[in-house]
Amino acid sequence: MNIVLINPYCLDPRLQDYDIKVPPIGLYYIGASLIDAGHHCTILNLYDKQAQHDTIEHIIGSHQPDLIGISILHANRWGGLDIAKISKKILPSIPVVFGGPGAIFLWHHLLTHFPEVDYIVLDEGERPMVQMADLLSEGKVDQFSQVPGVAFRDGDRLSKNAPQPFLEDLDSLPDPSTYFRFQHVISSRGCPWNCAFCGSPRIWKRRVRFHSPQYFVDQLERLHKAGINFFYVSDDTFTLDKQRVIEICKLILKKDLGITWAAISRVNHVDEQILYWMRRAGCMQISYGVESGSPKIRKILNKKLSNGQIKKAFELTSSFGLMPRAYFIYGCPGDNNKTINETIRLMERIRPLGAIFYILDIFPGTALYDDFKKRTGLDDDIWLKRIEDIMYFETDPSLSQQAVLDFGKRLRKAFYRALPKFADLLTLVDQKELYPLHADFLSRLAMTFAFGDYSHIKDIPNPKGIAERLFNRALDYHPDHRAYLGLGMLLQRKNRHKEVIELLERGLEHFPEDPDLLICYGLSLMNTGMPEKALEIFMSQSSNVQALEYARYCARILGRNELLRPLTKQIESLSGDKEAR
Repeated sequence: MNIVLINPYCLDPRLQDYDIKVPPIGLYYIGASLIDAGHHCTILNLYDKQAQHDTIEHIIGSHQPDLIGISILHANRWGGLDIAKISKKILPSIPVVFGGPGAIFLWHHLLTHFPEVDYIVLDEGERPMVQMADLLSEGKVDQFSQVPGVAFRDGDRLSKNAPQPFLEDLDSLPDPSTYFRFQHVISSRGCPWNCAFCGSPRIWKRRVRFHSPQYFVDQLERLHKAGINFFYVSDDTFTLDKQRVIEICKLILKKDLGITWAAISRVNHVDEQILYWMRRAGCMQISYGVESGSPKIRKILNKKLSNGQIKKAFELTSSFGLMPRAYFIYGCPGDNNKTINETIRLMERIRPLGAIFYILDIFPGTALYDDFKKRTGLDDDIWLKRIEDIMYFETDPSLSQQAVLDFGKRLRKAFYRALPKFADLLTLVDQKELYPLHADFLSRLAMTFAFGDYSHIKDIPNPKGIAERLFNRALDYHPDHRAYLGLGMLLQRKNRHKEVIELLERGLEHFPEDPDLLICYGLSLMNTGMPEKALEIFMSQSSNVQALEYARYCARILGRNELLRPLTKQIESLSGDKEAR
């Protein structure tokens, strides 16, 4: 059978699409299971096709699927419904199946009001989707209603079957990296915690199951060989099992993968040993759910952490050269100027190097949603409105929209204004085998201030200054090509070209073939009246279009006309090859 799995678009446009453009990892596991069972499966990422109904109709029609599965979170629920309606318009007899948390918690509502949705998978999707595809290939669509863990219409009433038991051996699933390329990976399913704003406790029953370290690292290796070098490890708490994490890290090192990655953890589940091995194995960043600096607010959110635990985790994380990033939630029950001040004070104590601030949302399947329905007397039909979500403050008369927006502005401004100080106060563990990694960490952070995300934020005072200090600190630990390059570029912008030449000559002793250092070096040679030497440097980079363009410029000012035509041809050839690729 030909199955299409779809990641739909969200209802509201985003300023940045990083949080919506990635298909859920579950789609890849379902796709791999279908292919392994002998079916054909395509994953369509339609996250950016909002209001492009004709395009969607063409895309789905061109695939002529026998079965369509659509992954529903919450924000993309209406996108999924639009796509389901389009699918039924062009292929009315094709079964449309919804899955994911946005469908699981609203299955009754969706099947009641939206005839374009035929079935909803209420459990892990691999086995139900394979069973449906198998039945379809046998002409037994009428038996879909017998598949465990599926909800459906039974005449005028709605029914759901007994749930599928959890897969106990995750390694029994076919590895999706065999068939697909993806950057967001996961090594476990489930979360043991019970946060009031999260639906995970009801989906996973607060149980956690793990892939073996070998399965997970083999997947990373296969993806790395396919050209992916940076990974987002999406486990809710990657560090839950200490020995397993260390074994994963040792396997990454044994295979010499040379990858970098980011992970999510919990502040009371990290220690020196875990952080040491994670850094050695290429981890660059760990994100922690802090939520609030107010113990009262954390208690309301059922986030059972102490300020001491949070502070210790952030200090340890940064000391091993890992970027500690904090998630904060504001606009919570009981939030006021005092609780926001507590969050700002906690930020100043824990010194995060990255922070994400969210307004509290109410989603189906959460304890907050149960409380919302009790307080308001509303039911699931609230979602008949064409909305993505409900923000908590919209349901609480004590919180105005303006007050909540002001909370967010204060939090962000406090974070950005203090960020240079946080970077200056970094203290790294004195372990010589980590010195090259410390240099790498400091130079990456410096690049963020000098040329990356932090360079454009007006509330950060003197980002170029902190970048220069970080680059120099990096070089105090170990020669680092990024530190030489970044510092050289900053000095060039100040027209301090003689210093750049001295700096990069030291750098090129360690990295003689580095094209970026060579180009930067050549530019400063040009600017100090040494075009002949610059020409030689640029000509050595015969496969680099930018270097050859600089070489052509040097040849022109030197009157080396015999070089102009060959250089032009080479540039055109390389540019054509690049466009073809």
